Amino acid sequence: MSLYKNLFKQTLIYGLATVLPRMLSFLLNPLYVDQLPKQEFADVSIVFAWLVFFNVILSYGMETAFFRFFNSEEDKKKVISTATVSIFWSSLVFLGIALLYRKALADWSNINVEYVTYTIWILALDALVIIPFSKLRAEKRPLFYAVIKIGNVLINVAFNLFFLLVLPKLAHNNPDGIFSTFYYPGFEVGYIFISNLIASLATFVVLSPDYLKLNWKFDWALWRKMMNYGFPILLAGLAFAINEHFDKILLEKLDVPKSEIGAYAACYKIGMFMVLFRTAYTLGIEPFFFSHASNENAQQTYATITKYFVIFGSFICLFVIVFVDLLKQVLVPNASYWEADKVVPLIVLANFFLGIYTNLSVWYKLIDKTKIGAYISIIGAFVTLGLNYILIPQFSYYGSAIATIAAYGTMMVISFRMGQKKYPIPYDINRILGYLGLTILFSAISFYIPYVRENYLLKIVLLSAFLYFIYHNEKDTLLRIIKRRS
Repeated sequence: MSLYKNLFKQTLIYGLATVLPRMLSFLLNPLYVDQLPKQEFADVSIVFAWLVFFNVILSYGMETAFFRFFNSEEDKKKVISTATVSIFWSSLVFLGIALLYRKALADWSNINVEYVTYTIWILALDALVIIPFSKLRAEKRPLFYAVIKIGNVLINVAFNLFFLLVLPKLAHNNPDGIFSTFYYPGFEVGYIFISNLIASLATFVVLSPDYLKLNWKFDWALWRKMMNYGFPILLAGLAFAINEHFDKILLEKLDVPKSEIGAYAACYKIGMFMVLFRTAYTLGIEPFFFSHASNENAQQTYATITKYFVIFGSFICLFVIVFVDLLKQVLVPNASYWEADKVVPLIVLANFFLGIYTNLSVWYKLIDKTKIGAYISIIGAFVTLGLNYILIPQFSYYGSAIATIAAYGTMMVISFRMGQKKYPIPYDINRILGYLGLTILFSAISFYIPYVRENYLLKIVLLSAFLYFIYHNEKDTLLRIIKRRS
């Protein structure tokens, strides 16, 4: 059980490093909804969608490659220096070229050139801390990792609150004061990007000693191996970005009104609870998978972990959908945005499918067949693009939500079927499908049947019945754990 306790400890700390910052950043969604018209909220969402694409490009799979070779190579310092030097110079080259052509980028993307400039700097600074953060995870320093991640978001949230709430009042109350000199009415979107830039700069400053301590040695042979390993992950990352964020860009390109895009992007955030769980889990599990790959009972360990991921994920899924009408009042406090709340069950389930896929994808990483992961993600991207083009003209943003769940469901099924042929893992299929099926059934009942949706007593009964179902199936394991602790 020590393996599971160690995994739980790492996942808990990385979870705090991810969930707590994201919870704090949830403050920004109500703030943006309150301060921005839906059209401007759509602008912010579209720019952040582009940010995700370029983040993937600037990391080019080096983060996962770093973990792979940090665990397999005897000379750890060589892996650290080679990966760091690679990211450092690629980031500087990007920064120079992007700033040089920022006007052309602004014209091409139909984004204000000022926002493009801020975005370029954010991307470069975030890329420069990829390996320092990875190094903290590889060296099992989750507490320091958590402090920096949480600090980044606290700074971001604080400056957002200052620029959007405090600064306008200070400038209004004292028109001739210093605050009025850098307050520009109507520049709310710009202040959002400035806040992100300040947070990224602060993070880089804290982690910059890694660059001062580096020996700056670069091993070309090792770099080529890392690039060969990481390139398929780059393709998979781009495909993931398409699955996760390209819908906002496509909605605009297919002439969906920005007011609808803004409502969709705001309600999409309610589904982020499942993203928080999935992200925290992934941060803890990826180093664990690699470090325990040589264990005699590795396959059984992965099977057990996957089952319990499905159990926890199913409960989170059902909980969010049962209480969606309460959550939206907190996270999307402007009723004019609620027209898009119908996408929430699809988005939550889609991210649950993606979490299951993350578990199932361990096989191709362990046998160094990351190209397969890229192929699966590309298939998912084609499903996303195809269904978006087909469904958006008819169903608007609801078509994008359908495309998302279809893409992740397809990836999940393909990975399972291929994995069982290449690297068999004894998953408890019956129980996993039982938990998944009951979650979908209870979610549909609680959300789509009006009488049940309006009756919280009935919904709590459904949630309690699901918990009893878990207890009934897992009571033997739970009793063993309780006895062992006693």
